[in-house]
Amino acid sequence: MNNPFSLRAASIHGPGIDYAPVTPSDTQSFADVAIALYAETGGAISFVSQKGENRIVTVPDFGWVLCGVRAVRATGTTAGAIHAVVVT
Repeated sequence: MNNPFSLRAASIHGPGIDYAPVTPSDTQSFADVAIALYAETGGAISFVSQKGENRIVTVPDFGWVLCGVRAVRATGTTAGAIHAVVVT
């Protein structure tokens, strides 16, 4: 199978190379900053931005957070089936 990503350098401009399932945690951060989050079930998402700021946003079902994200916190997160868009 031809892989169109084989010669592509990782870029924050996308596209992402995977959707990594997220388990919200008050103590753990991602190994690599995600370029965005996707939530299948709407609700609040409590996260730490790439800049290091604590944020809470509310998304609808099948909603997006288009921001660099270091961690998704369990406290304050009510959205479900969250995925991190990763480029590495």
